[in-house]
Amino acid sequence: MSESTPTGSTTSARGSSSKAAARGGSRRHAGVDVVDEEHRIHEGTGFAAWLFVLPALAVALVFVIAPFVNTVRLSFTDATFARPGTFVGLEQYRKMLADPAVHTGLLNSSLYVVCVVPFMVILPLILASLVSGNSKILSFFRASFYLPVVVSTVIVGLVWTNILAPKGVVNAALKSVNAIKEYIPFLTDRWLLLFSAMMITIWTGLGYYMIIYLAALANIDPGLYEAAEIDGAGVVRRFLHVTVPGVRSTMVLIMLLSSAAAFRVFNEIYVLTGGTGGVGGQDVTMTMLVKNYGTGLNAKYGYAGAVSMLIFLIVGSLIAIEFLIERKMSKDA
Repeated sequence: MSESTPTGSTTSARGSSSKAAARGGSRRHAGVDVVDEEHRIHEGTGFAAWLFVLPALAVALVFVIAPFVNTVRLSFTDATFARPGTFVGLEQYRKMLADPAVHTGLLNSSLYVVCVVPFMVILPLILASLVSGNSKILSFFRASFYLPVVVSTVIVGLVWTNILAPKGVVNAALKSVNAIKEYIPFLTDRWLLLFSAMMITIWTGLGYYMIIYLAALANIDPGLYEAAEIDGAGVVRRFLHVTVPGVRSTMVLIMLLSSAAAFRVFNEIYVLTGGTGGVGGQDVTMTMLVKNYGTGLNAKYGYAGAVSMLIFLIVGSLIAIEFLIERKMSKDA
């Protein structure tokens, strides 16, 4: 009689565990979890997950994928504003490669990349190194450097147009100290206008890339700076041998982003030239060509589509090359 009590208790516990599991709960029995199969989330039932990503997929399909496919289609037609056009094969591409305006746009956009990207990679890193810290004065400088980023590019262009005008602030200041005899044609000379636009691009982009570098600098071990300082390294050596290697992958990322943005520059040139592309269209860029050929009553949608595809191929090649460079640097590290 005394030996039947534990057995009865065990049987009762098992029955209680089974009833609890039957009611939908999970219990532990003899060190083993009893899982409610009825309420288990089975693998492969991703319908709910697809519902979450469906809005983003719909937006991408309507505003990215569908326009891209339509642009590819138009580039093989002679479509204009007045008619849908017919299939002409590679005719638009042949015309494009022989177009002097496209040659000018390629030169200006490529020169923009070569001149702007090095400054976009180096200057924000120097700024980030100078303003990294927790003091209030450094917070003020961070906000000041970031301010041009939140201002509309059109407004920035209009402000700089007034500054660089023949009777603007720059020419007036130089004239007042007798540094110049004639007004400097910042907005009419081909190369001065192009380099002025580059300066505006660099000025507006410094704060944006500075923030990215600040996030990267926060991940560098402070002990590395302390060790370098103990070894007698000065500010410059600590920057070159600790900071730069610590943000190397971020530098590649910024080079990628700034390259794509520089080749597709539009607002700065458009505002400074009033939409004309400079005197004789000598400062026109590739994106301005798409706008010129693809809008208005005389729009040539097929030709504009071919120019757009050329931009896509060049920017895609830049991104691919820089991605390969980043992979090689990662392997070497």
